[in-house]
Amino acid sequence: MGIIFHIQRFSVNDGPGIRTTVFMKGCPLRCAWCHNPESTVRAPEMMFNGEKCVLCGRCVPGCERGCHTVTENAHLLNRADCIGCGKCVPVGCEALELCGRERSVEEVLEEVLADQVYYEQSGGGMTVSGGEPTADINFTESLLRAASDAGLHTAVETCGYTTKENLRRLLPVTDLFLFDYKETDPEKHRAFTGVDNIRILENLRFLSDAGAKIILRCPLIPGYNARPDHLRGIAAIAEELPGILHVELEPYHALGSGKAEQVGRQYRAADVPDPTKEEKEAWLCEVQKYTGKTVKFA
Repeated sequence: MGIIFHIQRFSVNDGPGIRTTVFMKGCPLRCAWCHNPESTVRAPEMMFNGEKCVLCGRCVPGCERGCHTVTENAHLLNRADCIGCGKCVPVGCEALELCGRERSVEEVLEEVLADQVYYEQSGGGMTVSGGEPTADINFTESLLRAASDAGLHTAVETCGYTTKENLRRLLPVTDLFLFDYKETDPEKHRAFTGVDNIRILENLRFLSDAGAKIILRCPLIPGYNARPDHLRGIAAIAEELPGILHVELEPYHALGSGKAEQVGRQYRAADVPDPTKEEKEAWLCEVQKYTGKTVKFA
């Protein structure tokens, strides 16, 4: 069993062709700009959108732990006592949503295989993302093996902060690694994500040496890592490692800010403006200037 918070069908941004992306909960990083903040904790969580709450109070009797307090003017959710059981969510409620639930490999694969004809026609398949898929290596390996046995192209999106043994287990059942490269400077990487990048770079080189096919995916956030030295660092690692097929730049967007609020977490990059078209094109040109490999937007 694995804890899944979303299965996205007809995805075209997580590997080649039309794909189904399985999003797992749990991640060892705490990125300031995380676009899936609801994925960081490896447990079901309650998402609450106060703007959609009509203060009906129907959630109150459903919670055995008394986590909801609803008055004429406000709805307060006691997250400290909430265990993410989801029993409080009334039918038709748009303000409350349980994020994440346990699902079996067989259950997930059945949903993925529903679109097999589209994978065959487009060269697509299944991608496992998150969160960080290696945070639950047993489930991830089993799901990838089942998909591979069913003839699907498989991909894993990873932050790279894991053990070589975990990656070694994924190599036989993963056709493509979407490897996040967030920051060149190790101290800045620690400041932005909570960990340095030493293990991440070691694992990236390990995958390349092992013959893995890799797409280097690089989030670029103004005021954080959208700097000339990091852009050149992206090009340098792409040039160094033969396993990297091409580079995909991921310009910042503020989608994660609202979701962080809904799960009761602080979002450090909340005040970052979306980059302009000119800024994004300048980033792409700067990286492309220093590598012969293709650089494009994800």
